Amino acid sequence: MKGKNTARTLVSIMLNEEVHVNEVLKKYPPSIRENLLDILHDIQESDPHHYLSNEALTAVATHLGMDLAEIKGTASFYSMFSFTPRGKHVIRVCASPPCQLLGASTVLDKLIDTLAVKEGETTADGLFTLETSSCLGLCGVAPVMMIDETSYGNLTAARIVEIIERIRREDETS
Repeated sequence: MKGKNTARTLVSIMLNEEVHVNEVLKKYPPSIRENLLDILHDIQESDPHHYLSNEALTAVATHLGMDLAEIKGTASFYSMFSFTPRGKHVIRVCASPPCQLLGASTVLDKLIDTLAVKEGETTADGLFTLETSSCLGLCGVAPVMMIDETSYGNLTAARIVEIIERIRREDETS
């Protein structure tokens, strides 16, 4: 019976993904290549695991009349796209030279310690994925990290812990 339940769950996940991808694609006219980046962003943002699955990329290729290799090549060029599932919240630490000079490695070390993960990993509870980014464009308030779409600058070890604890509390109550 366990095998049937696992197969049923897998089919349910695949159908949900297909529905969410199709909902995104409905917003964009077919065969207009200029929409590719917007489509990829929308699909990744609407996916509960914040990534682009092979099935989603195949659907995009079909919708735009492009080769799958072109879609994957474009998506792999940009560091903000992921081909592997990520946590509910994606933390990006700026690794630009200004951030490095002002303590980005300390920020990353504190997050690694606080979350008990390495760069590129997701916490055991699936809440956070830790990544670095070449530049977040906020040099004036370095060091900087971004959690989802919210930027945090002038970071200290204490402030990092406060931010992570606040997000954990908010997720527990929602």
